[in-house]
Amino acid sequence: IFRLRITLRSDSTFSDLLYIIQVAIGCTDIHLHRFIIHGKQYGIPKIGGMHFSDNPNEVRLSSFGLRIRERFLYEYDFGDSWQHQIRVEKILTPKPNCFYPVCIGGKRACPPENCGGPWGFMAQKQEYGVGYIAERFSEIIDEGSVDDNYEEIYELKKWLLVNHFDKMEVNQRLQQYMNGDLEKIFEIRIA
Repeated sequence: IFRLRITLRSDSTFSDLLYIIQVAIGCTDIHLHRFIIHGKQYGIPKIGGMHFSDNPNEVRLSSFGLRIRERFLYEYDFGDSWQHQIRVEKILTPKPNCFYPVCIGGKRACPPENCGGPWGFMAQKQEYGVGYIAERFSEIIDEGSVDDNYEEIYELKKWLLVNHFDKMEVNQRLQQYMNGDLEKIFEIRIA
């Protein structure tokens, strides 16, 4: 199971939150999604998808009165049924000269998109074990067909690094989102 810990602004909107999560876990926002907080659905509408009654650019996390250890649900890709629990770990006063959002920790990489959901991911993870990947890399090199198998090599590399978490890479992706003064920040865990 992958885990991700992010510190973000309490005045983040649902648009902000979705963008932060998508950037942090490396998804491309190609699938439908929703958040469920206090029994109500929130998200960014897509053509052919769900409709949400609230404007995702106006609803702020601070408006929910979230407390420490409170959880809410983020669902992504209804076909694959990825469900992520988001938990407020701390409510902090922002540090001077710090920018948010920032990744403060994590474990394993997020499963790749379109891998068949949790069960499909586990099956593919077994199929793409280290032994298989090493054997296939060796075959490609022996055949001298590295250029012809670029897509397969990329796929093999993705599965080779499936347990690798790179906080610096996540923070580099999040850097473009840093700005402004804030009243308080939330530290959340995504699992």
